[in-house]
Order: sequence, then structure tokens, then C-alpha cells
Amino acid sequence: MLVLNCSTKLLILEKMLKSCFPESLKVYGAVMNINRGNPFQKEVVLDSWPDFKAVITRRQREAETDNLDHYTNAYAVFYKDVRAYRQLLEECDVFNWNQVFQIQGLQSELYDVSKAVANSKQLNVKLTSFKAVHLSPVSTLPDTSFLKGPFPRLTYLSVAEADLLNRTWSRGGNEQCLRYIANLIACFPSVCVRDEKGNPVSWSLTDQFATICHGYTLPEHRRKGYSRLVALTLARKLQSRGFPSQGNVLDDNTASISLLKSLHAEFLPCRFHRLILTPATFSDLPHL
Repeated sequence: MLVLNCSTKLLILEKMLKSCFPESLKVYGAVMNINRGNPFQKEVVLDSWPDFKAVITRRQREAETDNLDHYTNAYAVFYKDVRAYRQLLEECDVFNWNQVFQIQGLQSELYDVSKAVANSKQLNVKLTSFKAVHLSPVSTLPDTSFLKGPFPRLTYLSVAEADLLNRTWSRGGNEQCLRYIANLIACFPSVCVRDEKGNPVSWSLTDQFATICHGYTLPEHRRKGYSRLVALTLARKLQSRGFPSQGNVLDDNTASISLLKSLHAEFLPCRFHRLILTPATFSDLPHL
């Protein structure tokens, strides 16, 4: 195991990962954030350098952690040889097996290999699989002509609105998620539409892997074009900073899939896999 701390080498790694799209997108997004101030306190672990066969991004060991916060305790994985990834899994100090955490990646063997090692350590593994998407470059500003008058207004989220997002997110509703969303809003780009009272009615934000996430419109404000406007604006904001505009969508989320098709998004040949790993100590907790 090697922890890559050199800023020059991290920039080289970023370029190397770009040549491995789309499977490397999650790790690439995390490394881009590391190279641009590292607001989420991440670090890179590899099997070797420069001819690596597996690379993992994880929370820095010195960063403050909550053992129940699988949102923040998140690892992104990319490998050229799955055997090298398994070897990193089996090393004692790469993953923290004493906390609830998640593993993300875009490669088909990720679940089986991770589950085999996790089961040997008495951890439960929950898999959710998504369609992976990439939005084409947005060359012009999205049409905002239908936003007549001072309201509704296109802007960005504030940390004070994390509670609203926590309550409306299907994966939310708990203290760990509330803190995580507040950190995302503080660290990464977001976009929202506000009503005449200044309250968000439609929004989307960016996560620690530079993925567009948590797109949501309040039910009473749907079918007004807000979701399209928010998605295009956030994609353009990310692209203007050099980031890919990537996202994930569940197979049964027909509304979001229709929206993405209308935006001419590319549905990638690989799928996005999110694994939540829970030690037996925490297995009875309701939100895990």
C-alpha cells in the first residue's frame, strides 16, 4: 500500500485517470477535488506508483469521523487488475472495517470481490446499482426566459437549507445525512430555484466524487421546467471548472431518465455500484 501525498504526482494521477474513462470517473472526480483544495479531506491509496493496478480514495485518517456516517466514510475504487484491488482490501490499514462505510465504483467485479472480503470480516453488504450518465458539454447558458420577474429566482443553496434536503432525500432523515449534506453545500457547487419567499423549490448539488446528486423538485412545483434548468446550470458550472458532469439514476426513476434523455445525456456502458458495509455491531440501527 502506498499513500500518494505528492501534489505533482497527484496531478499526474489525475491525467492518467482521465485516460481510463468511464470506469475511473468516481476516483477521477475525488482526485480532482483533492487537487483543488481538498475540501472533503480525502487521500489516495494505490498498490504501486506509477504503474498502479488499483487506486482508492478515502477519508484522511486524521480527519474527524463518525462511525455511523457512511455518507462521509466513502471510498471510490478504480482498478486495472481486480486482484490488486482485492489485495488492498485484505490489507489491514486500507479500509476501516470498524465503522459503517460505503464503496463506490463503476466496475462489474466490485461487488463480488468486496463482499467476499467483507463477509470474512462479518460485515453486511448492501448493494444498490444505478445507470451511470454523463451530460454533454453545455455550450450556452440555459434558457431562463420563463423565469419572469424577480421570482422565481435561479441561485445556489445555503448550508441553512440542509435540513430541507435531509427531509426530502430518500436516503436521508438522520443526523449523519444532515451533517453530510451541509458539508456538501459548503464545499461544492449547487444550484436551486427559489420562490417569492426565497425558499428553494428545486435543486441539485455535487458530492465528494464530483457527481451531480440529490436532484429534487417539490411536488407542487413540478412540470414547470425547473429540473431541466437546474440540471443544465449545474452541469455548465461544473464544466466551466474543468469537471466532468456525471450522475447516477435508478432504473425505476422514469421521470429522471426522461429528463436526462431530453438533455441528450449519454448513458454509459458501465453501471454505478454503491455498496454500504455495516459491521455486526451496528446492524440493528434503523437508518442503515
